[in-house]
Order: sequence, then structure tokens, then C-alpha cells
Amino acid sequence: MDSVTQFTLGACVSAAMLGPRIGMRKAAMIGGLMGTVPDLDTFIPSTDPVAAFTSHRGASHSLIIQALATPLFAEPLVRMFRDLRDRRTLAYGAVYLMFATHALIDSMTVYGTRLLWPLSDTPYGVGSIFIIDPLYTLPLLAVTLWALIRNPQGPHHRRWIKGALIVSTAYMLGTVGMQQIAETRAKAWLAGNGIAPQRSLSIPTPFNVLYWRTVVIDGGRYLNLYTSVLGSNVSVYQHPRHPELEGCLAASPAFRDVAAFSKGFYRMEAIDDKIIFSDLRMGLTPQYVFRFQLGEIRDGTSGPLVSPLREPTVRGAAGDLQWLWSGIRGEAAVRASEAEAYRNASEWMVAAGTAATPQAPMPCS
Repeated sequence: MDSVTQFTLGACVSAAMLGPRIGMRKAAMIGGLMGTVPDLDTFIPSTDPVAAFTSHRGASHSLIIQALATPLFAEPLVRMFRDLRDRRTLAYGAVYLMFATHALIDSMTVYGTRLLWPLSDTPYGVGSIFIIDPLYTLPLLAVTLWALIRNPQGPHHRRWIKGALIVSTAYMLGTVGMQQIAETRAKAWLAGNGIAPQRSLSIPTPFNVLYWRTVVIDGGRYLNLYTSVLGSNVSVYQHPRHPELEGCLAASPAFRDVAAFSKGFYRMEAIDDKIIFSDLRMGLTPQYVFRFQLGEIRDGTSGPLVSPLREPTVRGAAGDLQWLWSGIRGEAAVRASEAEAYRNASEWMVAAGTAATPQAPMPCS
């Protein structure tokens, strides 16, 4: 999740647990800072953009490592505040929860969080919430600002903070139900059109949990199925994946790392003699957030780069806000930046029979 959300979540956890002992303002500030500590791994220097991408949310987000690190952060608090010296268990528990809640809500996004490292290197990612969701953050933000500005005292103020945590947590759990609705509708559409995909994943479109995109991997193509919780329309866009471009890169460590991290949800492109890998889970076609040049084409043959390069991200496209708002309301709308890939019901079966035909692999240099 974004840094504002992580700060406010940590602040609320700290205010609810430590506020009665050290004051709401101090507790909220300490909790906010503690809540952002796991993301310090983004500042670890790396000359390899692929390694930087796949290593984020690693050890610093592990519930095991966080438990081991808790004394290093909690003991100074106990020594700093006299009112915590007889409540060491409370202080340690609060610090651990400030760290653990950070990792747990990150695992609800699609990126992937290694919650059990080093026992397991598996990145867990439910994918039921967008990385920035105002409805989750606003209750936490409101009481955090209240605690920082007003420094309220008394048990009823603590109840308001606990209430904000309960509301946001209930909303987070509710996103899983929304995801199930989107997945059920997408699977029904796929079954009705005789498609048995290799894999599919339903994830929310930006800033909401009412309009969903189901990414479907089907051989040499991928589909974007857009569905709304408030309507029954299913908009389908068909795009090529170009697996013929990956053959010469398959043995390279960079390709293996990003292909595994994306869990197979990726596409390849040849743009200006560059072979580009895009993670289909994050961003919208064609503005994917994580894109890497892994290879190049020379004289009709392809080969991997010695050092992969991160491609710049282009955020947003003309007409996206209007399209997104229409989709949230359950209205049928064609996304302008994917219009050429849109398939209506009458076109679908014709397009379906041709787009999945695999092409011959490109010769390797």
C-alpha cells in the first residue's frame, strides 16, 4: 500500500495501544514512523532493476524477521517513556503490530509479499485491493490527523481510533468478497465462450473495488475482462502476448526472475528493436507500471541484454477517468486506449479463433 496508508495505519495501532500511556500525539507520531520502516528496503541501492523489483517486500516484510527486529525498536521506547517501563509486553506487542499490519495489508495487493521469509520465499498477494484505495485510508487518516493536531485524552477518544481500525479492516476483508464476485462473473463468461485459460486473476481497477479487471492468459494472447459489481456488463479486450519473443531469453536470469515473480501474467513486445517484458498485473494496457527491456533484436535475430533496463512508465491515458467512472456505475463503455483490441459479442468467436495461433520463435543471435 502507499506510504500515507502505512503511516496512518501504524499511527492508529500505536495510538490505540500506547496512547493512554504516552499520549495520543506522541503515540501516533511514533506509530506512523514505525509503520513505514518496512519500506526502507526501497532505499537499498541496486544496479540491477530486475533485482530491485523482485526483492522489494522481502525480508523487511517478513513476519518472522519483524518479530526478531521488534526488540531493537521497542526497547528504546520502554527506556524513553517512564509509563512503559512496567508495560514492556505492551510496548513490544504494539511495535510488532505496527510492523506486521504493514506487511499484512501489503499482502492484500497483487504485488506479492514474502510474509514467511526465510522459511518460504513465496510472495503472497491476494490482489483484492488497489495499492491506493481512499475508502480504506480515509477513516485512518481522519483519526490520525485528529490525534496529531488535537492530542485528545480520555477513553472515548481511544474508542474512535479503535472504531476507525475496525471499519478499515472490515472494508479490507470485504474486498475479498468483491473479488470473488468479479472472478465468478469472469469464469462464467469464459465458460460460456468455450475458453479454458492457463490462468486468470481478478484485480480492481485504480482507486476502487467496484470495477474489476480479470487478466486471462490463453496461449499466445491475453484478455482483459472488465466487470462491475453494480452491473452485468462484461467488456472484453484481446491482446497478443508474443511468446515467440521469449525463447531466446528463457535461459537468462533476468527473464526467469520476472517471469516467476509475475506468476506467468506477462507479455512480450518488440519496440524499436527492443524486447520488452511487461507485468500484466500492475497498471492498465498499455501503461503497465513494471516494464523491462530484457533483450534486443539485431539483423532479424534476438538475444538477451547483459544488463536489463527499466522502461519508463507512462501513467494514465486520455479518457480513462470517464471510462473508469462509467465502469464503476455498471455502464458499458469502451476504453479508448484499448479500443483496437475491443471485441463485442458478434466479433468474439471470429477473433478468438485467430489470435491464439502461436507464431514461430524468433531466431536467436
